[in-house]
Amino acid sequence: MWVHTRAHMSVKGSLHPKRRRRTIHRTPAAAAETAATAEEEGEGSGAMASVAAAEGAAAALRSVLSRAQQAAARSGRVVAVSKTKPVGVIRGVYDAGHRCFGENYVQELIDKAPQLPEDIEWHFIGNLQSNKARALLAGVPNLDMVESVDDQKIANRLDRVVADLGRKPLKVLVQVNTSGEESKFGVDPSGCVELAKHVKLGCPNLVFSGLMTIGMLDYSSTPENFRALANCRKEVCKELGIPEEQCELSMGMSADFEQAIEMGSTNVRVGSTIFGAREYPKKN
Repeated sequence: MWVHTRAHMSVKGSLHPKRRRRTIHRTPAAAAETAATAEEEGEGSGAMASVAAAEGAAAALRSVLSRAQQAAARSGRVVAVSKTKPVGVIRGVYDAGHRCFGENYVQELIDKAPQLPEDIEWHFIGNLQSNKARALLAGVPNLDMVESVDDQKIANRLDRVVADLGRKPLKVLVQVNTSGEESKFGVDPSGCVELAKHVKLGCPNLVFSGLMTIGMLDYSSTPENFRALANCRKEVCKELGIPEEQCELSMGMSADFEQAIEMGSTNVRVGSTIFGAREYPKKN
């Protein structure tokens, strides 16, 4: 059973069954995207467009969860990546029963979190600069995990801030650059054991929870990226003396999450398949 989502997946609150039938000929993500575009362009009332976008996102979430469950019967997690999406649309997915959401940018997460229920488990999945660690942890009390620890400096900073704020130990994943691309963040696979060891043994206020990777954007090397992370887990678990089942693998996004699950992922990060295309501010 996939955690963080209620089993019955009932749609509550502002989601209206009649409106849901009207969008049956479009994919759920497309419905969400169309509704969001309508809101931007002023078609109909803003409230109606927001409700329609929430409905589309909730329907897309159910589709993603169904596909994930078909890919693997064992437990795992779907992180609904809500980057650039308005609070109202996120709330629609929350009302569908989902509780685990991910954001890439510190300020965006700090702005959104207070406007949404406290039982959401937020994952920070973007690159985190050490000078923003305090703002993130202080501004998001329900931050459940940082998935992007890629060097000792940020690990040490998070460890100190957690202690200073008196928070409970923070779960973290070590990000590994399995594709070898210079544009990607993450520790080299050859250094993942040492970094994981540092987090596990040298950062008492952090909980080493596993490894994360981002595959190549064109997905041409996705299987190799996933195999590389699985191999890193074997090495890390051997060095730390922990079972592999206690070391999560966060890999797989909208285009490849099913393959990632089949190759051992326990944590997939799905954004556009649930919420539709990202909506970046227009440049003047």
